Amino acid sequence: MKITKQYLKKLNYQIVAAAIEVHKELGPGLLESIYEECLYQELLMRGLNSKRQVKVPVIYKGKQVKDDLRIDILVNDIFIVEVKSVLEMHPIFQAQLMTYLKLAEKPKGLLINFNVEKLIDGVTPIVNKLFAKLPNY
Repeated sequence: MKITKQYLKKLNYQIVAAAIEVHKELGPGLLESIYEECLYQELLMRGLNSKRQVKVPVIYKGKQVKDDLRIDILVNDIFIVEVKSVLEMHPIFQAQLMTYLKLAEKPKGLLINFNVEKLIDGVTPIVNKLFAKLPNY
């Protein structure tokens, strides 16, 4: 499958729909780990190839550091989902996802905060330079 902006847009829609379903079932106020597991299960039920707590090696000046980066959910080996359950979103969370995208060499991700009344208010898409280079179709 060729990765395009249109493909990632469709995948974004599918992930958000799955997250909305989880939020409708559970509501706000639970631990991040609960939402992560439930979203992971919902993505699998929808036929999306998803993995939890994916390790990404961190290379610093040509050497791998001791600790790995852990991505909450990786969908179809191309799309990163970072799950939060916080009262207030801070800019550091967006910076965190941008860094994850860079180190994992992925073009797009979603920052999803489940601790909101309407889930759509807690969804922030993030793209990087790799996304900009993709064809539209």
